This record gives sequence, C-alpha cells and structure tokens, in this order.
Amino acid sequence: MEFRFNEQEEAFEKELEDFLKKELPSDWAERSMHWPGGYGSHRADEESIKIIQAFKRKLAEKGWLTIAWPKEYGGEEHSYMEQAIFDERISYNRAPGMGIATGIAGPTILRFGTEENKQDWIPRIANAEIEMWLAYSEPNAGSDLASLQTTAVEDGDDYIINGQKTWSTIAHLADYAWMVARTDRDAHRHKSVSFFIVDNKSPGVTIRPLINIVGVHSFNEVFFDNVRVPKRNLIGEKNIGFYYLMTALDFERLMVGIGSFRRVFEQLLEYIKQTQRDGTPLGKSHMVRHRLAEVAIKIEIAYMFFWRTASMLDKGLVPNVESSILKLTTTELSRELADTTMAIFGPYGQLWEGSTWAPFRGLAPRGYLDCISATIGAGTSEIQRNIIAMRGLGLPRR
Repeated sequence: MEFRFNEQEEAFEKELEDFLKKELPSDWAERSMHWPGGYGSHRADEESIKIIQAFKRKLAEKGWLTIAWPKEYGGEEHSYMEQAIFDERISYNRAPGMGIATGIAGPTILRFGTEENKQDWIPRIANAEIEMWLAYSEPNAGSDLASLQTTAVEDGDDYIINGQKTWSTIAHLADYAWMVARTDRDAHRHKSVSFFIVDNKSPGVTIRPLINIVGVHSFNEVFFDNVRVPKRNLIGEKNIGFYYLMTALDFERLMVGIGSFRRVFEQLLEYIKQTQRDGTPLGKSHMVRHRLAEVAIKIEIAYMFFWRTASMLDKGLVPNVESSILKLTTTELSRELADTTMAIFGPYGQLWEGSTWAPFRGLAPRGYLDCISATIGAGTSEIQRNIIAMRGLGLPRR
C-alpha cells in the first residue's frame, strides 16, 4: 500500500515546516539526545524547559496541539492524516509536541467524560496551560494493570486516595496526575476501577526521583497518603475506568514519534559517510551497509503502519489491533537501531558524550540503555503480541 498526500495535506505539511524553521532554535534537532521510542533519555534542563513551554504555547495558539479535536473544544477539526503529518514532522524535527494531556487525557475526556469534565479540563489542555503524567503503573501492577492496589474511597464531596505509583515519567515536571484507582474493592477487578485527575500540589502527594539507567531523572515513584480529590475530578462514570483505560492505552500507543527514527538514522548515516576506519570509509564495509539496509527497510515498514493507522481513523475505523502493531514495530525498531549503532562502532560505542573519541555525539550508549524502556512502556512487546494474536488473528488465550 502506498500513501500519497492530497493537495490540502501537502499545503499543511509545508505550513508546518515553515513554522518549525521559524520557531525552533536552528540547532534544536542536533542538540537532542533523546533516543527514538525511549522513555528515559529526555533532558530537562532549565533552558530546554523554557524553550519547550514557549514552543507549546505557540502550537496551542495555532490550534495544533488539539489538531483533530472539534472546534467547540479548541480543536481545528483537521483530518487524522493531517494529525499524523503533524506528529511525523514534529518528531522528525525533534520538537516538543503532544504530551500526556493533549495526546491521551484530552481525547479520553472528549470520548468518555461528562460535560462538567470537558468544561473543567479541555480548555486548559487545549491552551497548553497544564501538563499531566500517567499514574498507571504500581510496584505490583504493570502489564497487568487490573491488579492495581491504589484506592479511592468516597468521603462527602471528595474521594480519599491512598497508594503508590511508580515509573512515573515527568511526574516532577507536570501539574496533574492522570490516574486510575480502585473504587470498589469487592467488585470484579475490571469493574472496580475509576479515572481521576489529581493535583500534584495536593497535601499527601510525595514525588521521589528514580534516576534511570541512562543517569537521567525522568522517572519517579509517587506516594498518595490520604489525598483528597474533589468528586468532580472523577472522569466519566465510577467503576468503568478500566474500559476507558483500554482506549487511553490505544491513544498512547499511537504516540510513537515516528519521525525521530528517520532523523536519527539520517544523522547516523551522515556520521558514517564522514568517518574512516583503518583508512577506508566506514560506509564501504559490507557489514555496515547490510546492517544499515535492514534498519532502513524496517523504518519504511514502520511508516507504512503509521500512515495506515491514520487512514483507518479517517474512515471511522477503530485501529485497536493496528495500534498494537504500530507500537510493537516501532519499539522493536528502537532496539534494532541501538543494536546496529553499537555493532558498527564496536568498543567506541561505549563512550559517552564528552569523551574525545565518542562517535555519533555519544548517542550510542544512551540509545542502547534506553531502548529497553521502549519495549516496556504503554504495554510490553509481549502484551502487544498477545493483543495481535487474540484480537487480530482470533487465536485462543491459551
């Protein structure tokens, strides 16, 4: 299948490219040290945070953070293909785009939230006034989220939340938790979970850093000790949250940053073209050419799944299986790209940025360590294979 943009889509892509060249620092893409697909190599220095916040406000002014949303809720009602073009160009330029609030929480609220939920949260999300973090995983509930133990108990006009969340990406930089908690201990585990939005500044919320294997503070463990949350912060209906969660995970699995794979691969190619080993251009090595060709093919396959998913959404289809295929393809590609980079550079691939002899700006060891997180977040590769097998191929659970 071959996808081609129509005139409107081509014009939108051109407008977006011009905007990115104007609004981003000229060296922004080269400055990025984030590995495609990974969760743990984002940098959060003060200068970068200011640039990201200012850039997101400009995206919000254009209506591009909520590009496919209805106009009545701050969107532009673009097609899903145009949203996919936006996602691809943003990630290719290594630019900040949709976060948890705009990419996951907002669409879930629009689909399942009450009118009060929409009035409370959608305008603030659309205007880039707030950011959220995913309060899903717990010490004993990761792939099996139905095992979560965090509780929310009704008390007057509030819920009182107790529990712990872990691997909480950017919780220390966000404003609110996009949380699932158990609201009925006696009911079936799939019919006893509810969604809440919890202010990080609430008394009883404690955020502790988890320094990851890359040496970056991107993850956290977060404790909730008798945290009071207004009942109006319950999203949708009580005890139906597990079914909302399945849709929210589909939204997350579509946020693959597809363009960053191509950009980093192109940067790798450029480095190899300019590098010699024992007096011979590195690009003339048959091993190097073979490994690069394999990655290039897999990038094209990932793009095919990406455009196909957008096309399905525009046709009113629900890409439940396709979102898992896309997620599996890109996160495994993250590992393939990292493995290939390390294989080409050999022992030099272990050198970090700052070293005189570190090739490729020291990205190789960061990618090699961070790519594992890509295959875990938003559902492990094993979970994606199970979804594809059961929902896509109709195979039995056992």
